Amino acid sequence: MLGRSKSEPVTTSTPDPGEGVVLTKDGKKGRPTPKRREQQAARRQPLVPQDRKVAKTASREEQRKSRIAQREAMARGDESALMPRDRGPVKRYIRNFVDARLRIGEAVLPLMLIILIGSVALPSNLLKTNGLLVVWAIAVISVIDAAFMWRRLKKRIVESTGEAPPKGAWWYAGMRAFQMRFTRMPKPQVPRGIPLDDIPLPGRASGTVKTR
Repeated sequence: MLGRSKSEPVTTSTPDPGEGVVLTKDGKKGRPTPKRREQQAARRQPLVPQDRKVAKTASREEQRKSRIAQREAMARGDESALMPRDRGPVKRYIRNFVDARLRIGEAVLPLMLIILIGSVALPSNLLKTNGLLVVWAIAVISVIDAAFMWRRLKKRIVESTGEAPPKGAWWYAGMRAFQMRFTRMPKPQVPRGIPLDDIPLPGRASGTVKTR
């Protein structure tokens, strides 16, 4: 066999720095360069995915704070935050007039719940019958109390403004009288037991009344 001639030079191939490797300052091999497919895939990724998520979270938080502030303003009775049915000095006076006294209608719903629970816990026909009679009696008395309340309230509104109350005002007053005090919205702005003459009438400068 013929061997390779000693005179023939032996050549070695040196890898091109641009083909898969990166040379450092010392001339040593660094990390391989990314392939073209990897570079294209990196370019397709969104540039600011985290920023969008943070912005969306911040927007939700701002909306939540805005809703809380709106509800608090409505509870205080701020005119700008009230629904159309609650706006105006006459509606404010109606709320204060109703809230100034303990109304019999406030006891109707709690009494109905007690009777319902009692009828389930004590399945006695006599108790059920008597319980329903009590509820109906309280309901009738509450309606009579609300009617007398509206009569006095309407008279004060007419004397103060010289006009009849707005349409639906009697229903507005009656429904508030049948609600438990802590469930009313806007929240009561006058304490119970306050003299009715101390409640600012519609059209007059409203004073500050402490609540409890």
